[in-house]
Amino acid sequence: MERKVVVVCGVVGFLGLLSAALGFAAEGTRVKASDVQTTGADQCIYPRSPALVLGLASAVALMMAQAIINTVAGCICCKKHPHPSGTNWTVGLISFIVSWVTFIIAFLLLLTGAALNDQRGEESMYFGSFCYVVKPGVFSGGAVLALASVALGIVYYVALSSSKINSEPVWGPQQIQNHGIAMGQPVIPPQSTQPVFVHEDTYNRQQFP
Repeated sequence: MERKVVVVCGVVGFLGLLSAALGFAAEGTRVKASDVQTTGADQCIYPRSPALVLGLASAVALMMAQAIINTVAGCICCKKHPHPSGTNWTVGLISFIVSWVTFIIAFLLLLTGAALNDQRGEESMYFGSFCYVVKPGVFSGGAVLALASVALGIVYYVALSSSKINSEPVWGPQQIQNHGIAMGQPVIPPQSTQPVFVHEDTYNRQQFP
């Protein structure tokens, strides 16, 4: 495996793990129903929570990972492949599609959870008697999907790189020896069959003093 592929996979994998860790941390620090206090004036008092910052940071890390892997690998639909029915190309195509689907869902879950968790101080009750909190599993679901999206992106990149390497021509010793050397047969000009006339003085000339 090329060094570039290893470096890209390492960076993207780190961002994916970071996004998942931040998502799970946001899930653990989100505002729960037991943390909300109510007043007699139909008001909900929300405590401060770092879930907003953690959720946004998780979404940013996921977006960076997706941007890096797609910038380096490129869009598989825009690439010309000599063997579109090959195994690597098929695996890459499936991973590319599923990676984007999971990325969109994870990104929306993380942003939605962060936005809905951004409630501090006193807020009016919803529908007269309800204090809204983020449901359990929003951040953790986004974290799991973020990890899956990054993993599938790495699979897509590795499969595309392997497919590119396998499609390159392999030069053998004979091809290397003959590469750049023009081989051909000597060209002999045709002989003329017409008689050649020579002036009669050519052989009769004498040198005079």
